[in-house]
Formats: sequence, C-alpha cells, structure tokens
Amino acid sequence: MMTKTTQFLSAIEIETAPNPIYAIIWLHGLGADGNDFVPIVNELGLSAEKPTRFVFPHAPERPISINNGYIMRAWYDIFSSDFNDHQDESGIHSSQIAITALIEREMQRGISAKNIFLAGFSQGGALALHIGLRHSLRLGGIVALSCYLPLAKTFAAEINAMNAAIPIFMAHGSFDTVIPISNAVASRGKLLAAEYRVEWHEYPMAHSVCEQEITDISNWLQRTLDDSGRI
Repeated sequence: MMTKTTQFLSAIEIETAPNPIYAIIWLHGLGADGNDFVPIVNELGLSAEKPTRFVFPHAPERPISINNGYIMRAWYDIFSSDFNDHQDESGIHSSQIAITALIEREMQRGISAKNIFLAGFSQGGALALHIGLRHSLRLGGIVALSCYLPLAKTFAAEINAMNAAIPIFMAHGSFDTVIPISNAVASRGKLLAAEYRVEWHEYPMAHSVCEQEITDISNWLQRTLDDSGRI
C-alpha cells in the first residue's frame, strides 16, 4: 500500500503488510527526492512477520552554495567539498526538527520508538546519524550509507545517553569521489571511540548503492528488527 502525505514533510509511504509495528524513515541524498529509494523496499525482502512502514520524505528545496546557488532538494546547504570545513548548522537543525516530527508521528500511530529506524544516503545518511545520536528516546537503529558524521566537533557534547547503544550500519564505496571514503572512516573512528556499535561495510563502487550492500542491509535489518522487539 502506498500513499502520499501532505502533513509534516511531504512523503511517500509504503507498508509491507497491514498494521505495521516497525517504521523506517529513509532520507534521500542531495538533489534527489523521496522516490529515490522506493525500489529498495522490495529488494530488502523483509519478512511478512515484521510489518514495516517505510517513510520516504522529500527534503525542502533550497539554494546550494557549492552548486552556485542552484535550487534543489536538500536537507542542508553544502558550502564546499571539504566536509570538515564550515557546515550549515542552521539547515541541519531545521531538518532535524522536521524529521523528529516524523518520528513523533510514527509514535502517535502506535509504533514504539525502539521500533523506529533512521536510514539515509549521502547527506540523508549524515542527517540520520545526526538525529539518531541525539534523539531523547531509544530508537531501533541507524543505516548510514555513503556519508559522514556532520558537526563532528560538537557531537560528543550533544549526543543523548538514551541512544548510547543504538546499532549503526555504515557502508561506503572505496571509489567514492563525492564523499571520499576517508571521511566515512574518520567518522567511524569517532563513533567507535565513543563506544557506539558500528557494523562497517566497504564496497568497490563510487557514490552509489550496490547489490551486495542491499543484501547486507537486509541481513542487518532482519537481525536488528528482532533485537528491537526484545528490548
């Protein structure tokens, strides 16, 4: 079943079975929209015993500095290709509020916070990490694809102890020239140093998603959905 919502952020919703008990909020990358990852629902092959609602929100349109102010869908502005340089704190915060509202809506629909997952690709993955580590309620997990940890200098002071044990799936392409894998490796190091549970995968690909990666995400989700149901 697929519906489009107009309340909160506009989004595409897909339920794998009636009466979902899990929710996965999946955030697209720069210049894409919620349609980008819709095909992954069938590819993940989640068990019918784990009815899940996928929510694919559309980011607002905004001018992007690195693209000469061209207006496109984005969760926050990008000022340069150096992701350790000045970052769009206000844009990240604004999107954090909007996605947190989607989390709260899933809870209002009857899904426990511990059964709500955040996933994303590129800056969508960066935002998933940013929100998941700071959320005040224990969430189910984070899927962070081809991304990095934003605002890394302040995250240690802002993380919430409720998600100190949140499982994290990180994956990156070794040939990625958009977000070099060195950025992801450095982010993983910061997460491990803070004692987060990170499952890391690396693939011989560019800034993309590959078949083996989808299989690995599926396996991780199947395990982690089971774990969240026992908490």
